[in-house]
Amino acid sequence: MTRRRFGALLGAGPKLASGASQQRTGSDEPSSIRVAAVQMTPKLANVEANLAKAERLVRLAFKRGARWVILPEFFTSAMAFHKDMANAIRDVNGSPAQLLRKLAREGNGFVGGSFLAWRDGEVYNSFVLALPDGRTLRHDKDYPTMLENCYYIGGSDDGVLSTPEGDVGAAVCYEFVRSKTASRLKDKVSMVIGGSCWWGMPDSAPADHPGHKWLLDELRATPARFARLLGVPVIHASHAGHFVGLDWPGKPVRFSSSYLGETQIVTGRGEILARLTREQGEDIITADVTLGQALGSERPPIPARF
Repeated sequence: MTRRRFGALLGAGPKLASGASQQRTGSDEPSSIRVAAVQMTPKLANVEANLAKAERLVRLAFKRGARWVILPEFFTSAMAFHKDMANAIRDVNGSPAQLLRKLAREGNGFVGGSFLAWRDGEVYNSFVLALPDGRTLRHDKDYPTMLENCYYIGGSDDGVLSTPEGDVGAAVCYEFVRSKTASRLKDKVSMVIGGSCWWGMPDSAPADHPGHKWLLDELRATPARFARLLGVPVIHASHAGHFVGLDWPGKPVRFSSSYLGETQIVTGRGEILARLTREQGEDIITADVTLGQALGSERPPIPARF
């Protein structure tokens, strides 16, 4: 699939329209919790360095009162086409999962993020959520995106994670822009958690290339748009910062670009409670969110297309 074709498919993803009124699910008494989303400036394919970053930032989030802390997609490695990426794969129960479990127990909270995870003879982009009691839950991203096809295969689970605090949905990067993701989580979850590793145009692209604005605008709008489709809060963690990889396989040409940030915490009505831009770099955001479907607003229909 060409980049142009993939961009066209992405642009045809969930768009907003007026639709049916929302309906609450679960308890009549909404509960509020403090959540945190982490924005990292990762070191490409350097698992040990990124685990150290993640540990420091998660501990800071717990110090600020968070009950749930969400890390970006590929928090152990980030993503680019690069000769070292294959060395960033870890067993699904290896050091990344062990760190998530340790932090969740110590913070008496929930900690989640995705990484390249080896399991049953295959590699997946697995979002692992660690619970306070040491257990873990998992969601595998459904389709690898572009160059990610070099490193893992897609999963088939529905992304609904049953926790002691209710069912939550897990979504990873371009899953947030697909109707299929919204459809499989609709009316089943009280919150959506996940993250992205969303890169921009190459540094060599002209400054006035429309792709610069389109990619950033699409990412900036995605968490709120997805929240409105389901009517529940979204915690979206992301990466920021410059990286240098290689161009497509077979072309050993330097590919330098930047991750686009846009870490956000959003209400079920699509209101942004907290946000980090790419320029703000590495940090965390926290906010208090109300679990369950938002009242008093309309939930647009999920488009009947990709």
